[in-house]
Amino acid sequence: MGISTHNRRLFIARHGETVFNKIARMQGQAELHTPLTWEGCIQARDMGRALAEYLGPDIRPQLWSSTAGRALQTLALIAEEIDADWHETNRDDRLLEIDVGRWSSRTYSDISAEIGPIVDTEHALFSVRPEGGEYYDDVAKRLSHWLDELPFDQDMLIICHGMTARVLRGLLLGVEPMAQFGAPIAPSLAQGSMVMIRDGVEVLVIDGSGHSERG
Repeated sequence: MGISTHNRRLFIARHGETVFNKIARMQGQAELHTPLTWEGCIQARDMGRALAEYLGPDIRPQLWSSTAGRALQTLALIAEEIDADWHETNRDDRLLEIDVGRWSSRTYSDISAEIGPIVDTEHALFSVRPEGGEYYDDVAKRLSHWLDELPFDQDMLIICHGMTARVLRGLLLGVEPMAQFGAPIAPSLAQGSMVMIRDGVEVLVIDGSGHSERG
């Protein structure tokens, strides 16, 4: 059973494609201001337009974002499409991507060549803990603390990251924790996708067409 949102809608998406995403380079938390590519900007615009159509004349949701520049840039483009004030964004470090520690700024291929496979391809998740970084149980803990503080007194638009969004959705949907990862993790969605979750039920707002993971 999922977390009660008191009938409030939570719109959740990861940021648009970045210059690091494009070349499969790790971002994590160290690269806070990696800019969006042109494709990433298009993804953000498309999500904004889909959300505007979904909302119709409804009151605009409260804005929340990871403190990373790529998430804030994505939210700025979405906010323009839904006529919301980006300057009122609530920023929280607990929405940041999984910390990849010493892997930050390195490519997936370089790390794999050095230490062997690092991705569980079946689930599109790290198969080992990033050196000096977090694992999924750590992400679940900080997101749980964030959720515990929310009053759920209005709809929310939340822009975060690929792996963070999957754990957040897993918590909200009441997904059974995956033993090998120590956390509830929802299925992967393509970059440019947005979902709406209300009282443990998820609805797709827009199905993107980008890469499925890469923070």
